[in-house]
Amino acid sequence: MMKRFVAPYKKYLVGAVFLNIFSAVFNIFSFTLIIPILQILFRMDTTVYNFIPWDTADMNMKDIAMNNFYYYVTQMIDKYGGSITLLLLGLFLGIMTALKTSCYFGSSAIMVPLRTGVVRDIRILVYNKMMGLPLGFFSQERKGDIIARMSGDVGEVEYSITSSLDMLIKNPILILFYFTTLVITSWQLTLFTLAVVPLMAWGMSAIGKKLKRESLEAQGKWSDTMSQLDETLGGLRVIKAFIAEDRMKNRFRKISDELRTASSKVAIRQSLAHPVSEFLGTIMIMFVLWFGGTLILSEASPIDAPTFIFYMVILYSVLNPLKEFARAGYNIPKGLASMERVDKILKAENNIREKENAADIYSFNDRIEFKDVFFAYENGKNVLKKINITVPRGKTVALVGQSGSGKSTLVDLVPRYHDVTSGAVLIDGKDIKDLKIKSLRSLIGNVNQEAILFNDTIFNNIAFGVENATMEQVVAAAKIANAHEFIMEKEEGYNTNIGDRGGKLSGGQRQRISIARAILKNPPILILDEATSALDTESERLVQEALDRLTTSRTTIAIAHRLSTIKNADEICVLHDGEIVERGTHEELINLNGYYKKLNDMQAL
Repeated sequence: MMKRFVAPYKKYLVGAVFLNIFSAVFNIFSFTLIIPILQILFRMDTTVYNFIPWDTADMNMKDIAMNNFYYYVTQMIDKYGGSITLLLLGLFLGIMTALKTSCYFGSSAIMVPLRTGVVRDIRILVYNKMMGLPLGFFSQERKGDIIARMSGDVGEVEYSITSSLDMLIKNPILILFYFTTLVITSWQLTLFTLAVVPLMAWGMSAIGKKLKRESLEAQGKWSDTMSQLDETLGGLRVIKAFIAEDRMKNRFRKISDELRTASSKVAIRQSLAHPVSEFLGTIMIMFVLWFGGTLILSEASPIDAPTFIFYMVILYSVLNPLKEFARAGYNIPKGLASMERVDKILKAENNIREKENAADIYSFNDRIEFKDVFFAYENGKNVLKKINITVPRGKTVALVGQSGSGKSTLVDLVPRYHDVTSGAVLIDGKDIKDLKIKSLRSLIGNVNQEAILFNDTIFNNIAFGVENATMEQVVAAAKIANAHEFIMEKEEGYNTNIGDRGGKLSGGQRQRISIARAILKNPPILILDEATSALDTESERLVQEALDRLTTSRTTIAIAHRLSTIKNADEICVLHDGEIVERGTHEELINLNGYYKKLNDMQAL
């Protein structure tokens, strides 16, 4: 699951492997000095050693090396005395330890770019994937849940998996080198030790089994918490208006309690791992001490006391990598649970696909056509049924009808936010599915009911999506949109930060900034989605003036609730329950005395 993210950082893994090998070798060498140190201290070895040539054929290299090492030590004792020899051995032990710890530090430090790089790559991948997903995906997912996956889950991947990578590289190397040393030192003791090890493995696996399921539950509760926080921040005005603070507090407390319970289960199971591994390790040491002691006390002992102490030191050293290996074994399932949730976004299917041979479209010359268009959301009934509309270049077609009649869905088909279930949307006779999405959307400008602005300056919001826009171009667009005057009243003018979602501006001001943005893009096709429905009379007049200038000589599809704003449209299509029930000019529809006339009369009242 993580292999795809680790692959670009192979060089760091190779470096970590080599440094860990050196660390293990230096560690074993430093511990080897314990035997002569103990023998000198307690005058246990009275053997007279003679130098054996290194190329002696009838002896193995281990015996030659040990003999010659003791030979040099006895020579040093004879020349400098026991105290100086101990000091020199101690200094050598210090140097070996310094080399070992340097390699140990280096192996951890070299993994930092890998850990941080993997987490950065996952975040960027998730963000880029979100940019490419269709709008339908986000109508099914909660914003808070997506934020939780990008923050909490990706953080958990870093903590649980990438931090465990260091353990997964280092500990197998240490275990291999230490275990080989144990076999060389005493195969009898090692054979006995191996009989006890499965007990430790069983104990640790019992702890890790439920951890992944419990972690998934805890991360789900974290998502619920983030979702409520997002809803609260977005709906504070309504919460306060309906005096619902206590209700929201109780709801948040309930979710927080559930998160606490789920997190506690995970934390307790994690906390149990260390004491259990400590206990099982002590049991193992106890059995080995008993067995080793029995061997030494026997008449034909295969090892002497200093070698047994060396064996125990190495055995104790192997316990720590085993414990860390076990810790990685129960950390990783926790991280994999989070990775599963991140993968739900990364592996989400994007049904808005661009054909391999899709063509660019650089201009709009003739007409937009909806031909026998049907549309249904996933596993749902048809929202649009047999829609046939032609929008000639330079004309305005308006869509009216009750909420839920399919107006917004219909205009969303033009830039391919959704794809038709059957039928086709054509621009200049070309099916939009045969065109490159980027090039198609470059022809289309949007002004929505809710002006979608960003926490940035007025200049950057107007110039959004238009590369290298100059101040003169932005000011010209703002003037056409009736926005220049109120912008200049601000202390910092076009450099004024407008806050989250443009919260420092009024509704009319936000809408005019949105129109200025569309003017600067200068698209040949314009989609207006109830652009004046949420405004007061004065703001509506200013915005409508700006829209009239914007729509001049442009092909426009306008959704309107206020019929007064679309009286001059070249054609008005009345939608009801996903079907066009009436069409014509304002006067023609009034004369029909049908659904449109009812809407008009209700608004007149």
